[in-house]
Amino acid sequence: MLAGKNFVVAGYGWCGRGLASRARGMGAQVIVTEIDPMKALEAVMDGYQVMPMTDASKIGDIFCTVTGDLNVIDKHHFEVMKDGALVANSVTSMEINIPSLAAMSVGEPNRVRPFVDQYLTKDGRKINILGEGRLINLASAEGHPASVMDMSFANQALSAEYMAKNADKLEKKVYSVPTDIDNEIARLKLEAMGVKIDILTPEQTHYLNSWEEGT
Repeated sequence: MLAGKNFVVAGYGWCGRGLASRARGMGAQVIVTEIDPMKALEAVMDGYQVMPMTDASKIGDIFCTVTGDLNVIDKHHFEVMKDGALVANSVTSMEINIPSLAAMSVGEPNRVRPFVDQYLTKDGRKINILGEGRLINLASAEGHPASVMDMSFANQALSAEYMAKNADKLEKKVYSVPTDIDNEIARLKLEAMGVKIDILTPEQTHYLNSWEEGT
């Protein structure tokens, strides 16, 4: 049960936003940790508590990392966590420094139930790692629904096609997916869902592209 628990979301990108929203919807008191000032501000404006992980680790009941970085939850965080804390990851297993937790624990972790490994620290606390610290929705559940993956695969396929067609013009660097591709996939997805949206009139398009009128 998440209701009433302090749920710590590490990272407020698209995955973090969705996770925070779902946790709040289930009654949790959501805390967001961030390193990006803009994303941190957005989290505050969305109504979440925002603080460093060093502070959140002292009060969190449930933790989930969604940053894609290294050692987001590290030894000094484990040292101050509550007895019974639940720790999971939803991007990369490197986000949780499990070897550091093992080093400060007594013996081997106890698998108290499927996908839950309980570490007993030398000071007597129990910290639970979910899904061995791997991508939790794949390690302990059934992964992404097809209604999400169709858009991801469409993006990959059309992006690969774009690179093949424009290989002679592209430099050796990372590119964002072209907006036209994103928009076309969104249009097709809406059409498949039976959702219709408004279309700008030529007058509205001209107004948005001009600067002569308006405030």
